[in-house]
Amino acid sequence: MITIDVSEVIDERALHLLLMGELGFPAFYGMNWDAFWDAITGLVCTPEHVRFLGWDQLAAGVPRGAAMLRRALDDYQATSRPEFVAEYA
Repeated sequence: MITIDVSEVIDERALHLLLMGELGFPAFYGMNWDAFWDAITGLVCTPEHVRFLGWDQLAAGVPRGAAMLRRALDDYQATSRPEFVAEYA
């Protein structure tokens, strides 16, 4: 399991930078949701369990980014990896 603290994220760019660092995305990561999908489905070894701390703060401060991240991870679980777990604390 990997834990990512998103409580201090102030915008989508900061969210992408955090995800890039925590999940080991390559330097050429495009910092958008299509690039996020490409990264988790083929560019990196995505952990089986990701726990996000401070989710309520992220959802309140960066609602679109939080929704897009959750949607991407839900789709990832549904289409690519049923055993994947995302926890939003």
